[in-house]
Amino acid sequence: MQKRIRTGGRAARVDLRQNPGDRAPNPAPTGSRGGQYKPLTDAQAQHITDAAFTLLSTVGIGDVPYAIADLAKQRGCQFDADGRVLYTRDFVEDIIAKTPKSFNLFGQDPRHDFQVNGQDVRFGTGGAAVQALDLDTGTYRPSTLRDLYDFARLADQLDTICWFTRCCIATDIPDIFDLDINTAYAIAAGTTKPVGTSFSFGSYVDPCVEMFDAILRQEGAFAKRPFCKVHISPIISPLRYGEDAVDVAFAAIRHNMPINAIIAAQSGATAPAPLAGMLAQSLAETMAALVLIDLMKPGHPMIFSNWPFVVDLRTGAFSGGGAEMAILNAASAQLSNRLGLVSGVAASMTDAKIPDAQAGYEKGITALAAGLSGGNLIYEAAGMYGSLLGASFEGFVIDNDILTSVQRVLRGVEVNADTLNLEAMEQSIRGAGHFLGGDQTLAAMERDYYYPPLSDRDSPDAWGEAGAADMRTRAKEKTKQMLADHFPTHISPAIDAQIRSKHKIKLPLDSMRPR
Repeated sequence: MQKRIRTGGRAARVDLRQNPGDRAPNPAPTGSRGGQYKPLTDAQAQHITDAAFTLLSTVGIGDVPYAIADLAKQRGCQFDADGRVLYTRDFVEDIIAKTPKSFNLFGQDPRHDFQVNGQDVRFGTGGAAVQALDLDTGTYRPSTLRDLYDFARLADQLDTICWFTRCCIATDIPDIFDLDINTAYAIAAGTTKPVGTSFSFGSYVDPCVEMFDAILRQEGAFAKRPFCKVHISPIISPLRYGEDAVDVAFAAIRHNMPINAIIAAQSGATAPAPLAGMLAQSLAETMAALVLIDLMKPGHPMIFSNWPFVVDLRTGAFSGGGAEMAILNAASAQLSNRLGLVSGVAASMTDAKIPDAQAGYEKGITALAAGLSGGNLIYEAAGMYGSLLGASFEGFVIDNDILTSVQRVLRGVEVNADTLNLEAMEQSIRGAGHFLGGDQTLAAMERDYYYPPLSDRDSPDAWGEAGAADMRTRAKEKTKQMLADHFPTHISPAIDAQIRSKHKIKLPLDSMRPR
């Protein structure tokens, strides 16, 4: 698109601001800095961290796979009488000190690359929902491979969603290997942003990376530009290693694939019910995951994903949208930031089944708390409903508005000569007596204010005359338009045919083009 040329004069400047073309500023950029909200005092955070180190050195980690036990012994680690590996504080702190404090996440398209560091905040997807909220019927049904591809196509168009991790399971593919291959294909075909997925077994990683190499059109290209990160859960709470995740991690490291090590203990079930005890155990478990990766390959990029989850203690059911989830994941980010590690947390989940008032407030408070705490990578942030059992298409679009508003909050207030221009204030006060239409106002209009596309700001009369549509109705219409118009074509027909000749790709070609 050709840029508009500034021709001079106030009328031209007004026209330029009303029709900015491709030069419009972004009032809510991703990667804004968090850290303003600290649910823990420094003393409390230190106490919890000390407790986590004590757990690792005295209770240790059980069910240690043989390969990890051998590596731990080579590094001088001790085992207790029950075979649990004990990690001393000095040992863990030395690993933390040597762990990369920032690294790049790559997309297939370099436009989507970004560096993770400091307390910069970005939102993306995640999850393993087994149901999708049907866009037409408004009812839940088993999620499919086509759903996963469609969710990826939505994420590809939503600016504040910085990466796409598989959000639902293709329940229509019963074979486990075919499921992993088709999941990797669907997410890579649906978006050129960074992606993420999990693998059932370590042996499934190699063929998926071979497919990624084909997409990048060169053998070994993925290792140089690993646009997919692997999600593993190496700890079975409380404080035990999981062998399948270890095998996957070994395979991923061979291909230079970033690892997102997710710890998702549940308060009152697999972790203590008191919030402080929950945070101590989950921090210890996430540090054990970091040690695990360091034993395999020191310095390999790992996202320190400490996701303390909550169960409703009256029923034992997972509860993703409560105030306790907001506090715990914000505190998790705070603890990770103190260690200087790249942090992952979870937020913007809801226990509501549809995009309603409950969904709005649960998503709003948890996303804002996680962002303000400075979580680097905030997962599960779009479209997750029904306590993570369901995923919603229109929810993706609504959540993008919510998350962009959070980014606007994080950006804060810039104080400089332009934004605190007393001379301009005096001119308006002594002149027109108001600020409407002034150059300063027009500049701020596009620079400082975010206008959520789906939010209604009409008068009640105008809203009624336009059909009285609610947020969900407007989101459905927008979502259908986005899914009808956007079909990524970055995988050439020849490469696609090559992939389909080697693997049982279940996504029909006619579902990957406009009808």
